[in-house]
Amino acid sequence: MATFFGEVLSVFSRAVEEDEEEDIEENEEDEEIRRELEEKREVHLHWNPDVSESLTSGNKLQCSDFILAVGPNAARFLSVYLLSSANWEAVGRASVWNERSRAAAGRSGEESACLFSRHKDDPSVLVCQVTCYIAEDQLFQWTEKVLGCLQHRQLSVTVLSDGSVADYKTADYVRSSAAPFLRSLHTAASSGRPACPSLEQPNIVTGLPAAVLNHCQVHRIAAIVYQCYSDVIGPDSVTMETYKPALTKLGKSVQLDPSPNTDVLRKFVRSSEIQSNLYI
Repeated sequence: MATFFGEVLSVFSRAVEEDEEEDIEENEEDEEIRRELEEKREVHLHWNPDVSESLTSGNKLQCSDFILAVGPNAARFLSVYLLSSANWEAVGRASVWNERSRAAAGRSGEESACLFSRHKDDPSVLVCQVTCYIAEDQLFQWTEKVLGCLQHRQLSVTVLSDGSVADYKTADYVRSSAAPFLRSLHTAASSGRPACPSLEQPNIVTGLPAAVLNHCQVHRIAAIVYQCYSDVIGPDSVTMETYKPALTKLGKSVQLDPSPNTDVLRKFVRSSEIQSNLYI
């Protein structure tokens, strides 16, 4: 703007200044909300006092076999055929908060978390059961934190994972209709022959099993994923039995119960049927 004396003055619009201030305030609010969400979505590990003390002192858990079960059938299979004996004890859990866990707010802490159990006579055998949903942005964090607690030398990782037969791609309809069945994927460091055929292309493994397998491949850890393709969504006794061959080649500490308690098996199967019944 020019004055009567020919001097040129710069003019600032008050409206522009107010808009810029509002944008700055909104950006600060967005960043604060983002930070709060990131903190809330952080994966937290809760160990028993003895395990926590060992990890705090800088040591890692001496683990020879880490068995991870992802999904209702895989997790219940371990509960029925392995963890039902008195040789196992709970040693911790991992809590995860995300958009799906909010919907399950009424569930107990154990049901909405990942549970860790350890063999009493052989503490180097660790089992983890995951029945809750872990979001994509939490997969890397979960894997890094959990496997970061374990020593990698002579570590063997076995992953049992639930899958839908509808996601299995094959030109042989007869093969896909013979559900449930197992398929496997393993890292380069894995030795020995898998207990089932390899997963055919173009099928892929996703979610937590894929994150764990990728971590093990990068860190040269022997790992194998057993994916069970089933046409049943909830816990099913036939689908559970499909996992048996996956653990037969592990150490003596991992002894499956050949004749599991009928009441325990009925408990898991019946609870699933009640929850999935539309008319109850």
